[in-house]
Amino acid sequence: MCIRWAVRRRKPCKDARMAASVSPNDLLILLDVGRTGRFTRAAEVRGLNHTTIARRIAALERALGGKVLTRTSGAWVLTPLGQQAVAAAEQVSEAVAVLTAGQGREAPLEDIVRLSAPDAFTVHVAAPAAARVRQRHPGVTVEIIAATRRAGTQRSGSDVEVVVGKPDVLRAEAHRLGAYELGLFGSAEYFRDHPAPTSTAGLTRHRLVYFVPSMLQVDALDVGRRLLPEMQDAVTSTNVMAHVAATRAGAGLGLLPTFLAAQHPELERVLADEVSMVLDYWVVSRLDGMRRPAVAALLQEIAATVGRMSDPGGRLR
Repeated sequence: MCIRWAVRRRKPCKDARMAASVSPNDLLILLDVGRTGRFTRAAEVRGLNHTTIARRIAALERALGGKVLTRTSGAWVLTPLGQQAVAAAEQVSEAVAVLTAGQGREAPLEDIVRLSAPDAFTVHVAAPAAARVRQRHPGVTVEIIAATRRAGTQRSGSDVEVVVGKPDVLRAEAHRLGAYELGLFGSAEYFRDHPAPTSTAGLTRHRLVYFVPSMLQVDALDVGRRLLPEMQDAVTSTNVMAHVAATRAGAGLGLLPTFLAAQHPELERVLADEVSMVLDYWVVSRLDGMRRPAVAALLQEIAATVGRMSDPGGRLR
């Protein structure tokens, strides 16, 4: 099917009547849905309601003669035909941006970029990086989703994912961002009632603050069970910021990112040589993501932020 003909008019399609019925506006709506995976977000961007978005997608599917979206758990995902249509929609979007900016001037960045990352990364890296992107490009909106999980098999729900451990992904680009270290910490208050362990054998007298074992989705983070198999749980949570809070409150010994623990002087590290694990942050983006200037700007700012926060060995501090 010759979608490009309807956008750029370079040469006629075999079925010119069908191609001519494709609306550039409908293509742009599909582009928004494809980027966010949601009709509601596309409606916000276009100033339309959810029903109108659904109707325009249906009209586009009639014009193209097939489905452009399929429903998965929690998001709309592009079909192969939808991916073709989005490629044409990107050409329309680029052309509109150039015309809007005016001849000889750089087009302003106006886009919505959705990023998924672990809790600590969203607070200490992603949010400050997004703020700096916004300062330079007020037309860019950054949506940050806090999630500690594997890289998704479908990319429609997010433009950028930051994950712990090297991901195994298809139809996406993955790059190592940096690293952080896990160490064992207790609060000064906790050690007043519980003598600090002097060897790993003594850890059986303490309880662990870490992730909920049954809900842990990232294999690399199972290090708590591998390093400390004899420790029983004290407080567990899916949120690493809760690990820090519980450890500070004296719940037990927390297996914490050292760059987070360093912000709280009441936390004391124990068995630094025996209990240490370095984990990598990786960033994943769709293959077409870098063609979007707003996505590229956010990725560059995230990488710069990680660089400023890292020690000479490349670990967050």
